[in-house]
Amino acid sequence: MKPFIQYIVFGGIVLFTTIISLVIKRILLVRLEHLAKKTTVSADDIIIRALKGVVLLWGILIGILIALQVVTIPENIRNTLWSMTTVAILFSVTIFFANVLGEFVVSYTAKYSETLPSTSIFRNITRLVILIIGFLIILQTIGISISPLLTALGVGGLAVALALQDTLSNLFAGIHILVSKQVRPGDFIKLETGEEGYVVDISWRNTTIRMLPNNLVVIPNSKLASSIVTNYYMPEKMLSVLVSVGVSYDSDLEKVEEIVIEVAKEVMQTVPGGVPEFEPFVRYSSFGDFSINFSVIMRAKEYTDQFLIRHEFIKRLHKRFKKEGIEIPFPITTVYLKKE
Repeated sequence: MKPFIQYIVFGGIVLFTTIISLVIKRILLVRLEHLAKKTTVSADDIIIRALKGVVLLWGILIGILIALQVVTIPENIRNTLWSMTTVAILFSVTIFFANVLGEFVVSYTAKYSETLPSTSIFRNITRLVILIIGFLIILQTIGISISPLLTALGVGGLAVALALQDTLSNLFAGIHILVSKQVRPGDFIKLETGEEGYVVDISWRNTTIRMLPNNLVVIPNSKLASSIVTNYYMPEKMLSVLVSVGVSYDSDLEKVEEIVIEVAKEVMQTVPGGVPEFEPFVRYSSFGDFSINFSVIMRAKEYTDQFLIRHEFIKRLHKRFKKEGIEIPFPITTVYLKKE
């Protein structure tokens, strides 16, 4: 067979396997994806999504391997193409398994978030381990002995650990934070430096917090592990809402308490974020310079709900006090002049 015919056959085989892989991607995998969405298991969705990203590449590479077996070409070109194609297949398979297992980890941790928080740190560690294994297999396949490499890594491990001291510190601090379960993704926390917001993710190096103005704060894990943190979702999301109020000395305190509790109950029942079954209560605290001061204690379902609860309570209590003739005094100072 003439050389140019050999190359035509070579290209035809590759084209044929490419067309088959396109059919698999555009028809078979699309149908399987629709069927997978109807199931309650997430594993099939993950595998199909990963296959859609590599099936075309695999079709081309398999076509090249088949063509190399069928077509007669110079030995040096054949060996080079064979080695390059094999490496490409091994590399793509490694990436495939790294993505699939990484998504499996995310799916599993999300399902069992009470025992294992869902964060990117576990996914990244899983991908890194798979990539390292795949890299060693590729080296062994192309004839490079990995024994000296493993020996060199063992000898140089101490130097690498010293060079990556900060990185390793953040990595182990992130794992410690997750294992201790004192800070979890989704929690609302406040740092001792004043920043507060929702924990978005805990990665291998940083913890990301989304503040209420929708800004992101990125904190190294080692800094977070060594700082004082207030977690408003631990041990539960519900928290007390205190509102300080003052009334004049002429007020009937029994009546004031009755009205305040009535308004607070109304707020708990009607305002989103209130806890309807909670019984608000009043505690008088001090005789002020111009008023008798007390606190109203209500309950919110989570940290951000307290703002609307406090807002509505102040509006409604002010309106009710006006209606009942109860005075909320202004800050005043009385000066007595003594005549000689």
